[in-house]
Amino acid sequence: MESTGIANEPTRVGEAGAPAALGTATALDAAFRDPQSSGLGAARDYLALTKPRIIVLLLWTTLTTMYVANPAGPAAAIVLWTLLGGYLAAGGAGAINHYLDRDRDARMDRTRGRPLAAGRIKPENGLWLGISAVVVLGLAVNALAAALSLAGLLGYVFVYTVWLKPRTPQNIVIGGAAGAIPPLVGWAAATGGLSADAIYPFALVFLWTPPHFWALSLMIKDDYARTGVPMLPVVSGDAVTRRQIVIYAVVLALLSLAPVATGLLGVGYLVAAAILGSAFVALSVRLLVRPSHRNALQLYLFSLAYLALLFGAMAVDRVLGA
Repeated sequence: MESTGIANEPTRVGEAGAPAALGTATALDAAFRDPQSSGLGAARDYLALTKPRIIVLLLWTTLTTMYVANPAGPAAAIVLWTLLGGYLAAGGAGAINHYLDRDRDARMDRTRGRPLAAGRIKPENGLWLGISAVVVLGLAVNALAAALSLAGLLGYVFVYTVWLKPRTPQNIVIGGAAGAIPPLVGWAAATGGLSADAIYPFALVFLWTPPHFWALSLMIKDDYARTGVPMLPVVSGDAVTRRQIVIYAVVLALLSLAPVATGLLGVGYLVAAAILGSAFVALSVRLLVRPSHRNALQLYLFSLAYLALLFGAMAVDRVLGA
């Protein structure tokens, strides 16, 4: 089952020839699902359980936010421990999600090969991976970073997966807050606290999540319909979903300019945010007026690049302006 926001990506989009979230998933999935030896196969299964390709983008938002919060640069050890803790936290959340959804995953063509659904990993082992996810942050970084990471994990598992996802098409909107926690973890790790400016990276990921995931949902809605998950395209239809994507894209593009107005970021970031936001809105409008699988896929893939480039621009602007 898919996670909220950045952690929400499936292993594969599910259509013939469609690329995966953050790389060439087909070859990696084949490696994960067709182990050559029991030891190596088990290692691959546990690695697959944490969805490593998806976590790359989560870690990027964490890393870049650390330099937005502290442009002089946090200590290298803090950066490394934070990224390791973030990987374990996000991977642990994914593991618990797979644990809770293993029965449903086993009934879906796109997910039945996942390690827990296929029975290659005992459910309790996946659960323990999730429970131990935030220990590194607590021991090596600081209590606030660990607490935020734990809050994100619990919010994703219990608020999104257990409560919202089976009940409302607004699941990804409300549950998206859990996927927006990694930038807050980065901010807390870099400064030891949270300031008012920390709301910007959090809000950007929060508002980015619905249009990003709805573009994906338009392509795989049949999977959700078969398993009774009330995603927006299943409940309200494609046209409503496309309109919502445009609304969120516009709000996101406008919000991305706010850190310039407050003085947090400068002209270099303003130019990057304006270009990226305009492109996001343009692709969303194109999907609205010319609906097609290809346009949905292009918007979905661009949204990944959008978030990575926007957060990169934030960090570069802060470091160069320091």
